[in-house]
Amino acid sequence: MTSAPTPTGPLDGIRVLEVGTLISGPFAGRLLGDMGAEVIKIEPPGSPDPLRTWGQAELDGHRFFWTVHARNKKAVTLDLRVPQGRTLFLELVAESDIIVENFRPGTLEKWDLGYDALRARNRGIILVRVSGYGQTGPDARKAGYASVAEAASGLRHMNGFPGGPPPRLALSLGDSLAGMFAAQGALAALYRRTVTGHGQVVDAALTEACLAVQESTIPDYDVGGVVRGPSGTRLEGIAPSNIYPTADGSWVVIAANQDTVFRRLCQAMGKPELASDDRFVDHRARGRNQDELDEIIGAWAAERQPADIIATLSDAGVIAGPINTVAEVVADPQLRARGMIADHWDERIGRNVKGPGVIPVLTDTPGTIRHAGSARPGQHNAEIYGDLLGHDETELEQLRSEGVL
Repeated sequence: MTSAPTPTGPLDGIRVLEVGTLISGPFAGRLLGDMGAEVIKIEPPGSPDPLRTWGQAELDGHRFFWTVHARNKKAVTLDLRVPQGRTLFLELVAESDIIVENFRPGTLEKWDLGYDALRARNRGIILVRVSGYGQTGPDARKAGYASVAEAASGLRHMNGFPGGPPPRLALSLGDSLAGMFAAQGALAALYRRTVTGHGQVVDAALTEACLAVQESTIPDYDVGGVVRGPSGTRLEGIAPSNIYPTADGSWVVIAANQDTVFRRLCQAMGKPELASDDRFVDHRARGRNQDELDEIIGAWAAERQPADIIATLSDAGVIAGPINTVAEVVADPQLRARGMIADHWDERIGRNVKGPGVIPVLTDTPGTIRHAGSARPGQHNAEIYGDLLGHDETELEQLRSEGVL
């Protein structure tokens, strides 16, 4: 008796076509693949996704951005700009559940592959569209990158130190945020399809994803005219929540802005009287006297080793932690225990490469990392076009010779 295959996650049995490049669309595809979906990565013949060559480390001529963002995906080549390519794509659409794309709005329509054409082949198809500014509005047709979206949304204005230029994070945060919202939208659309039987369009914009995580900035401005600016290592009015130098010259984060937690911090520092001091008695008072409070905590921390500070405060129920480099993150026992430092088998170099694990953790149907993506574009052409769609090798060779694959 043959046992049933082991599920790869809660989206086992869902097929996703990914037709975008670089980060936001592929990040959404990665998240769906992590949860068990079969993700088919489509690259134009002769023009592979630039992510294959991105990353700061290099080994044997290979870089490793691809290792994480292409994990769990099958790779095929297909030219959507030519009629035969579009015909094959629509055959795939008929066998799929979700399409993820991050072209400039109007590109699919230019190729006669707009949502109406896709839905005509598969009424349940869900089209996830990630773009700089969304599919509608006066800026819809503009190209967008994460760096501009982070700036245009107001997110970058709050980064950095007062009086200095607003720096960016050393990563494309806007792309990742948009990819997460796009994947969330895909899941919501999948659920809705179980009720209606119909698919829909999921429209995620980089600018809007950056806007969505900005807490109370809009109501603060609307009600009080407050324009939140950069505040360096802390948030203005949220105290204490900052980084503090320690005896060995490193830094620790101490966050005790909640009244009950602040009282615990005062006890742990041997200064219980601070909790009833009028300057620090509640959240608003501490916000008004933030500089003075930071000086007191900073003087206490500067006399102690970071491990002692973290242990003392953690035992007291105060939130504290180190500022880790990636080397310390990879060695972190908590992350390792949770499976968050995970091996990816990268066939390009014939060894495992570590990367982030699958989040969130599900108890019954956890996501999985099956492999680190394809070693070459079109690696799964025979499986997808042959086994799935039923085209024989003669047909595939003809399509290859014509540049369709």
